[in-house]
Amino acid sequence: MIRTADLRTPWFWLSLAALAVLLVFILYPLVNILTASFGAGGESGWGRLLNDPRGISAIVNTLILASVVTVTCVLLGVPLAYVTARYRFPGKSIIALLPLITLVIPEVISAQTWLMALGNNGLITRFFRDFGVHLPSFYGWFGLVTVMTFVYYTYVYIGTVASISGFDVQLEEAAQSLGTPPALARLKVMLPVILPSVLASALLVFTMVVGNFAISMILSNQLPLLSVVTYQAAVSEGGAAPVMQSTFATVSVLMVMLILFANRWIVSRGRFEIVQGRGAKPVAIRGMKGAMIGLAASLIVIISLVPLAVIAVGAFTVSRGPVMQWGKWTFANMERVFVTAPQPLINSLMYAGAATLIGICFSALVSYLIIKKRNIVTPWLDYISSIPLALSGTVLGIGLIVSFNSGWLPLTGTATIMVLALLVRRLPFGMRSAQATLYNIPNSIEEASISLGSPPIRTFFKVVLPMMGPAIASAAILTWTTSVSELSASILVYSGGRETLTIQVFRLIGSNLMAYASAYGLVLIGVILIPIIVATKVFRIDVFASK
Repeated sequence: MIRTADLRTPWFWLSLAALAVLLVFILYPLVNILTASFGAGGESGWGRLLNDPRGISAIVNTLILASVVTVTCVLLGVPLAYVTARYRFPGKSIIALLPLITLVIPEVISAQTWLMALGNNGLITRFFRDFGVHLPSFYGWFGLVTVMTFVYYTYVYIGTVASISGFDVQLEEAAQSLGTPPALARLKVMLPVILPSVLASALLVFTMVVGNFAISMILSNQLPLLSVVTYQAAVSEGGAAPVMQSTFATVSVLMVMLILFANRWIVSRGRFEIVQGRGAKPVAIRGMKGAMIGLAASLIVIISLVPLAVIAVGAFTVSRGPVMQWGKWTFANMERVFVTAPQPLINSLMYAGAATLIGICFSALVSYLIIKKRNIVTPWLDYISSIPLALSGTVLGIGLIVSFNSGWLPLTGTATIMVLALLVRRLPFGMRSAQATLYNIPNSIEEASISLGSPPIRTFFKVVLPMMGPAIASAAILTWTTSVSELSASILVYSGGRETLTIQVFRLIGSNLMAYASAYGLVLIGVILIPIIVATKVFRIDVFASK
């Protein structure tokens, strides 16, 4: 119920304005996707899907792939997290690179560089072929599982290592004092405590695999996957009668929403609270055992860094069309990026910069309304702003095309829809960071400023906003890095002349021009990495605070 006092404050009207923006650019596209899946004139996309063997195979294959990759990520990430949290060994410091690897290497670059190493004409493939050893094809299941595992296991590692580090070791010691063997004590005491974190991270990996576009598109070959058939339907149908693309997109949304609900249910039921505990101090491991553990852990990280090494070499390698002449060096590829065809770099900087600036400003304001100026509208702001978490980039791109291809707000073919795709896709990053900070700002500080005669709006800008500064800066860096590397939504909404670095890399890979793709990819990594280095080393910003 709207109170009379609410109508007299600017915050209520700002809440209404923010709600209108979210309804138009988030809820409206989602509703259009759902309604378009039922078609027009009795032609339902769901009926066509049931009679489409390729579509059914795509859904089944996606579920299988997501399940397999989730298991492999857990098998890789959990032991690495345990070893890192409990032991000190040679090479442990290199594991600190894992969060940075996740941010720096876009998925399209990972797929490209693994192909350059293990593809049909890859560097490693050719090396073994010279000795009469023929490696299996890297396309299909083998390549998909391999690349996605080394891309996503970091999320399991990050979530699990924090849980293990915070586990009260006294509980484990108490179990051992009662005669329980150490390994069994960990299994019976520590595992139930860290299991919610492991499952939450695993479910996150599952949803990311379901929505993955770049790796699936490049490595799937003839294997039907949900994101691939959704993209193909969007390209073939265009903006007219978007029945099947909307149907596939709806299936993707439903799958992700079920996983998110399962995630929340598991976390709520498996929460343990440990008061005044102490974490276990890492135990130093030396000798052969320490060397072996260090080698195994470091090897995982080194393999994760393969894309960086391969792309750096490929960017300066001479090529004749698709043929890479390894060992011969040139600056011509980089010249193409900065001199001959610099538009993708310019577009990336412009679109990602605009999306970051608008997104962070909007996130700070809406988060302030939700946390500090609650009214009848703010719960809806919170709910709707979380919807992008359940949308893959492909789904978002289809929603924007279906909604703004024509009619009352035609945006297709403009730079606005490119910025909008990046903005909506990464909006939850800024929202989560800003809200977490606002919970820690006492209301008394703001009330004191107002009591001294400062108007509410001025108090927000002069008092509250500066206190949110570090969190906003961290969210801005994360939003920038993920916006620059965005492909799945932008590949659907872009038009000629508006290619970004990721789109250009994707197109060059499709043409098998790996040297040019490497050059654009290396610049893309630089565009991502430089702001992170400046933020962490110069301004001392904890970029990973909001992760």
